[in-house]
Amino acid sequence: MGYVVLVLFIILLLLLASCVKIVPQANAYVVERLGAYQGTWSVGLHFKLPIIDKVAKKINLKEQVVDFAPQPVITKDNVTMRIDTVVFFQITDPKMFAYGVENPIMAIENLTATTLRNIIGDLELDQTLTSRETINTKMRASLDEATDPWGIKVNRVELKNIIPPAEIQNAMERQMKAERERREAVTRAEGEKKASVTVAEGKKAAAILEAEAEKQSAILRAEAQKEKMIREAEGEAEAILKVQQATADGIRMIREAGADESVLRIKSLEAFEKAADGRATKIIIPSEIQGIAGLAASVKELVSDK
Repeated sequence: MGYVVLVLFIILLLLLASCVKIVPQANAYVVERLGAYQGTWSVGLHFKLPIIDKVAKKINLKEQVVDFAPQPVITKDNVTMRIDTVVFFQITDPKMFAYGVENPIMAIENLTATTLRNIIGDLELDQTLTSRETINTKMRASLDEATDPWGIKVNRVELKNIIPPAEIQNAMERQMKAERERREAVTRAEGEKKASVTVAEGKKAAAILEAEAEKQSAILRAEAQKEKMIREAEGEAEAILKVQQATADGIRMIREAGADESVLRIKSLEAFEKAADGRATKIIIPSEIQGIAGLAASVKELVSDK
């Protein structure tokens, strides 16, 4: 009898222990009573009725990541490619998640494939390859709206890989190679153009400097010639001034000596004789001096009589 009581006591303790539940952080428990939804336990210590209550589902509230296998899709220009996606989602309503859909992950995968086909079907190949951000945004909005009744929030959708057919890949590689060669040719041509421009600018600058130097040299030569002419003119003017000064001094001395007009005219003839210097074949004598010839004849007669 004592053993039976001990066994019943141990069973009672185990039963009471099973009624105590501790919900860890970032988790939620969905509890049912007699098969019907009773409530959702959040983080902390909880008690349930034995046999009547049970934990129907333990739900992880952390953000989860699901990587789906590549899905075949067809673009608007009839190119078949394979695209695999990564979905980031989080459970926001444990009750709706527990009772909304039988297999949430499979439902999300099928919904992702369907949505991806619909979006890619409206795009051409080039648009598909260059519009990842647009595709991600459209898919996230569509999946988030579709999974809301399941208590799931889709935070982010990423296209992990876009795998076009082999012939398309080869064509793209050839296109990229041709584009790189074109850029190289353009870069080389631009470099040669800049070099030619630099050389031309250098020649232009050299020509300008040479012309400027020639101009300065011509200016200096003209100034030197001008100074030389000024010095020669000043010398000639000084010589003329000295000759005139000497002539004036001679005339003044003759006048002071009491010479009359006849003497002055004779002196003028002597001046003409010196001017001719035996080299002139014709001398034009002013009319005022022509009367000197008669005077000279008279002087010669007087000298002969004596």
